[in-house]
Amino acid sequence: MKPTGPIPEGFTARDHELVVGDEKVGALAARAGRTPVFLYSSARIEAQIAALRSAMPERLSIHYAVKANPFAPLLQFMAGRVDGFDVASAWELEAALAAGKPAQQISFAGPGKRDEELRLSVQHGATLNCESEGEAERTLAIAEELGCTPRMAIRVNPAFELRGSGMKMGGGPKPFGIDEDRVPALARHLIAAGADWQGLHIFTGSQALDADALIESQANVLALADRLAQDIGAPLPALNMGGGFGIPYFPGDTPLDIQAIGDALRARFAALPDSLANTRFAIELGRYLVGEAGVYLTRIIDRKESHGQIYLITDGGLHHQLAASGNFGAVVRRNYPSAIATHFGAEPAEEVNIVGCLCTPLDRLADQIAAPRADRGDLVAIFCAGAYGASASPAAFLGQGPAEEMLV
Repeated sequence: MKPTGPIPEGFTARDHELVVGDEKVGALAARAGRTPVFLYSSARIEAQIAALRSAMPERLSIHYAVKANPFAPLLQFMAGRVDGFDVASAWELEAALAAGKPAQQISFAGPGKRDEELRLSVQHGATLNCESEGEAERTLAIAEELGCTPRMAIRVNPAFELRGSGMKMGGGPKPFGIDEDRVPALARHLIAAGADWQGLHIFTGSQALDADALIESQANVLALADRLAQDIGAPLPALNMGGGFGIPYFPGDTPLDIQAIGDALRARFAALPDSLANTRFAIELGRYLVGEAGVYLTRIIDRKESHGQIYLITDGGLHHQLAASGNFGAVVRRNYPSAIATHFGAEPAEEVNIVGCLCTPLDRLADQIAAPRADRGDLVAIFCAGAYGASASPAAFLGQGPAEEMLV
């Protein structure tokens, strides 16, 4: 028997059936027209944002990283609830604008921006987080051709990293950003060239659950920003401090202590150096805001036994939930939080494997878990599916196609 990850708090049952957004999942699946379907709870997202704002200093803006989940209705919902959007492609920039976010509240990062993406960003007035000197020169040339003043910041590749992060975005050679020792010269060049100088973007890592590690990283970010501002010789207009806030996915994971992070940041904001006295501060978060609000709902289409093990075969799989299958950077596969949604909260009666419909042994959603008896037609819920699910999985693999998505 293997454990599953912790189901996020607040999910309940009605008539022994999982409820999302105050509606039973069977009814939601019927409304979607088919399974699999991603369900995103607007109430849970709103509560997560409110809790974060309560914990963080008032001075700190909250940005949403669109790459976590770019579903159009969700972006429209987020547009009025966060202070900015962070995008990483022209498609995401256009999606953010279509959702109603003003370009002045959008920043554009990514190490491989094409000229047409730079042009689009300059035309609309989004902030470009430059990731190389060459990208900066291309942006200045495009802005001159267009007769526009480009809004430009510099993404810094810091010498330190975020301890315990799932993906390290700083500390040593990286494709992201400009090594910190080269930042001041480029910043002075951008200012002299007439760019609308927007400051720095320092992102050190992602998916951290250790509050002390995040507190240490934020302290390092503020200290580096101070040093760079002094070397640039100009106050820093804005500092995007990155994100890194993780959510519990696996057995043994515990929720992040955001109050401790907020308290530490509040104390640092109360004693800022002169170079940062008037700086606008922001953090950018994706999965932390939407990840736990999502449920991937898939239907059991067959039940079989092989060498004494029970397999529940669903109409979903890794083509929609690559991370839950263990094929999205995991070294050792561990079970995501999951449940038989049509017998939610029932006592376990057997040990089962939940797999997808694809013709590959990689298509596993839960290995050897304890579950109530489930049969063909029952619904399975994979939790923590609000981020990096539909948009980060190979929906075209084996011709299966995308899942439905609903904001509820």
